[in-house]
Amino acid sequence: MMRMLRLRHGVVLSLLLLASWTVDTSGGSLKGSRDSMMLQNRMAHRHDYTFLRNPSHVHKFAKLGYIEKVEPNRDFELYQVSFPYARPALKLFIERLARQYRRATGEKLVVTSLTRPHSHQPHNSSSLSVHPTGMAVDLRISRNRSARRWLEKVLLDLEKEGVLEATKERRPPHYHVAVFPNQYESYVRALESRKARRSVTHKVARGDTLWELARRYDTSVGAIKRLNDLRSGDIRVGQVLRVR
Repeated sequence: MMRMLRLRHGVVLSLLLLASWTVDTSGGSLKGSRDSMMLQNRMAHRHDYTFLRNPSHVHKFAKLGYIEKVEPNRDFELYQVSFPYARPALKLFIERLARQYRRATGEKLVVTSLTRPHSHQPHNSSSLSVHPTGMAVDLRISRNRSARRWLEKVLLDLEKEGVLEATKERRPPHYHVAVFPNQYESYVRALESRKARRSVTHKVARGDTLWELARRYDTSVGAIKRLNDLRSGDIRVGQVLRVR
């Protein structure tokens, strides 16, 4: 009898734990689905995007300015990207995300694929893929656990905002992100507008130091350096700094 009671108790405890895990993970997922792929494809058609056929088609669209060259910088790098082009909104997304990612994790974001015409799609790609339109990017999965958590949280948050769809792919491992151009650009404009309304600037005078400015504006030296992308504590007279 005691053995049966212990067994029942163990089953009940397991069910309770399973229920708690289900609640904890209800906030979002990067598993992806056919519905997600269909949504990405519908967005491409809604924006009247052309699905590029081959390399010459890609280069033609680049010359016309429909897609723009993505140049690596200190925040991100391109790894074996055959066609380093993207729709303007996607390029903006990569540059903004990479800047935030490097500041948060100390790592560079690594882009592994951008515009990919039909002729260069892998054999296992979906017929719904929007890579041929230039509105999708693949990102390398970091080996750093905290960096993965940061990026996955940001992608899920942006997915909730309705500006993109993100999937954590397994073969090969990477994050696939399709950015919805109009929605994302509107989202960024709203962010910049709010930031401009609440930002505070200071024109550096003789004798000013970051420590003194941090105390005056009730902030920190680190926050001022991040806002102004300063690598050191050196500031010069006449320089305009964002202090909030």
